[in-house]
Amino acid sequence: MQFEQFSTDSYPVHQRPHAWRDALHLHRLRPEMAPAAAPLYGTLTAGRTARGVGMARITSSPQTIQRLGDTADAIWLALHLSGDAALHDGQRTIELAPGDIVFGPAQAQAGLDFRSNFRQFMVSMPRASLKARLPGNPGFALGHLPGRAGLGRMFAGTLTALADAFDTLSDDDVAPVESALSEFIATSLAAQRDTTLPTISSTQAATVRRLCQYVDANLSDASLSLAAVAAHGRVSERLVQKLFEGLGQTFTAYVRQRRLERCRADLANRQYGHLSISDICFRWGFNDPAHFSHCFRDRYSMSPRQYRQQANEVSQQSLRKRIRRGWPSGYFESPAEDPVPFTARIDTRAAAGDATGTTGIAAQAAAAVPHDTSAATGHHHHLPATAQTIHWGYFGRSIPPVLTIASGDIVTIETLTQHAYDDHERMIKGDSGAESVFHWTREHKAVDRRGAGPTDASIYGRGSGEGFGVHICTGPIYVKDAQPGDVLEVRILDLAPRLAADAKYEGRAFGSNAAAWWGFHYDDLIEEPRQREVVTIYEVDCSQGHACAHAVYNFRWTPQLDPNGVLHPTIDYPGIPVDRASIIENHGVLQGVTIPVRPHFGVIAVAPAETGLVDSVPPSCFGGNLDNWRIAKGATVYLRVGVDGGLLSVGDPHASQGDSELCGTAIECSLTGVFQIVLHKADQLQGEPYADIDYPLVETADEWVIHGFSHPNYLKEFGDKARSAIYEKSSLDPAMRDAFRKTRRFLMTAMRLSEDEAISLMSVAVDFGVTQVVDGNWGVHAVIRKSLFAGRQLPAAAAAAVNGS
Repeated sequence: MQFEQFSTDSYPVHQRPHAWRDALHLHRLRPEMAPAAAPLYGTLTAGRTARGVGMARITSSPQTIQRLGDTADAIWLALHLSGDAALHDGQRTIELAPGDIVFGPAQAQAGLDFRSNFRQFMVSMPRASLKARLPGNPGFALGHLPGRAGLGRMFAGTLTALADAFDTLSDDDVAPVESALSEFIATSLAAQRDTTLPTISSTQAATVRRLCQYVDANLSDASLSLAAVAAHGRVSERLVQKLFEGLGQTFTAYVRQRRLERCRADLANRQYGHLSISDICFRWGFNDPAHFSHCFRDRYSMSPRQYRQQANEVSQQSLRKRIRRGWPSGYFESPAEDPVPFTARIDTRAAAGDATGTTGIAAQAAAAVPHDTSAATGHHHHLPATAQTIHWGYFGRSIPPVLTIASGDIVTIETLTQHAYDDHERMIKGDSGAESVFHWTREHKAVDRRGAGPTDASIYGRGSGEGFGVHICTGPIYVKDAQPGDVLEVRILDLAPRLAADAKYEGRAFGSNAAAWWGFHYDDLIEEPRQREVVTIYEVDCSQGHACAHAVYNFRWTPQLDPNGVLHPTIDYPGIPVDRASIIENHGVLQGVTIPVRPHFGVIAVAPAETGLVDSVPPSCFGGNLDNWRIAKGATVYLRVGVDGGLLSVGDPHASQGDSELCGTAIECSLTGVFQIVLHKADQLQGEPYADIDYPLVETADEWVIHGFSHPNYLKEFGDKARSAIYEKSSLDPAMRDAFRKTRRFLMTAMRLSEDEAISLMSVAVDFGVTQVVDGNWGVHAVIRKSLFAGRQLPAAAAAAVNGS
């Protein structure tokens, strides 16, 4: 179920009336607004299910909304939630109170007059969904169902709950909601049918409704019979037959029709894909699979097997048209260990060396390593970024390490941005490491799997791994003696941008920002085309005293055909070669605007404890895609080890990013960093500020930064549904709650405050901010200044951190 969201707040005041009319016209509604002193306000949230049920929640200022006649064979209803309102059709006026429901056929023209600010919930339903539930198939005129008592009160309560939650429902949640909604609508409309049209008597209709309700509640009972229904209704079997014959069908035909409808719904539902056709027919009261198959073919002109296959194909096509991250709901059964082709291990003796053993940018970065590190400095390793030393779009405990180090060792790690192909000349051409990773022709794709999805691309057809995870991660690095429960301290000693290798851009660095479909902004654009992706290329200057970035040009993403012949209408798969002839470069963008450069690593992660491959996009307790610009030179990241060796990976390098990463990406720019890795054993953590962590903790010279997430350990919380549920259930409220709880815990354990002290301090001196709203598992961070505790008696380790010693 896809949703449309609209708000007049997105527009200048003078443009709001026109934009509001355009938004409502799409739903066969025409607003009429009188001039008002206050600016027009309006919000619309609307969606339509696969079966054609439409739902819309409207909030707005005083106005009249005319329903435009529609040729569709459908019925509409509107629940009045709040405000002073009336329904009129040219002949009569019905005053509405909150909770009242009005309804009518789609062809009817009517007006809703709102004399104050109001809220409405509107539903339209194809009449075909109701035919089996409406005896005699009666016609309907405009009607009114008061919501203060009886059936109206019950139905209003159901609709109110649906109005609050319909835009949070997944596709698999919608089917039972539709069924319940159709039952309510049919019952309500039957009670309010247009008495001017020919139909059966009201007494007979009421009896039939009771009988039909009993039948529907007992369809799964294979022994359901005419005698049982007559006995329940306290009428004769002859009368039951006569009543159904008066509706143009027999009792037996009605029961068979309702059972076939239930079977048909189950055959099309992915949640019942594990059931055989025979299981489904027995589930709804059929005794003989052959008889069921014959009845199904007579009713729907195809066999149950053909229908299930057709429904699956339609579902696949719908999925492939839909842009979303993560596994689709219902497609991921269990996180079984997913073998990864063995990547060549790097000989640590060949990779090890001192800073003078590295070349180019790595040498520059390595030369800047401070000599006064507090941990014993071991060997210095250089880990280049090549097709053999990276994993693209996923984490996993089964990925073979490419480097083994000891606690205290220093590692120069090269990282590549997955967006480098946005400008091949500036970010790939002539760079042997980048070329080895991004090489993709019809004959050879250097790094085939990109993401944690199926390698056969059997879901969306995007490519191996399906882009379920996008980041190029260098590693993993095995840390000797690291065991679950230990803490890994990752110190970022230095970093520098990876310079262009093409002679045309010698000595310069570049990055890319994609305002993409997964961005927070994407469904809220106000200029045409409403859904567009725009890539902006930046030049990055990280030189001392001149750290800034300037936009070079931008271009709109156009459908790109990859070397394997797959068309990508959106940025739905990482590392797609961009056909320069298909885009238009717009130079002169962001003129006079200087962006401060804050180079940092978006991804720092240890391997999750759970088995299987894990999408690199949602961050979690193991670190991952934190996307916090504070993880920069001089910062330290503390991570709880989940598997032997820790298996540390680094990637997603950024030149700059604002809190929230609103449009989906930062300035994605390849970087090389120098890290010192220090292992803290679980039995030696007492008194340390990080002793109690089960989350990524960042420390800078002046601050501690604590990361909260919508779901702090989503893999454990959602189990085998985690890879899809995390993208459906995240929001800022639980992320803020998690950040608060972790910060309270840190202040109480590391700083020895009472709960009351911690809560007061958080409110007056701790800064909470939105880390990101684009990574599936949304983030809120808390920034705690060390200077707050300069005069406090603390354990030695915490005091040393506060005093910088």
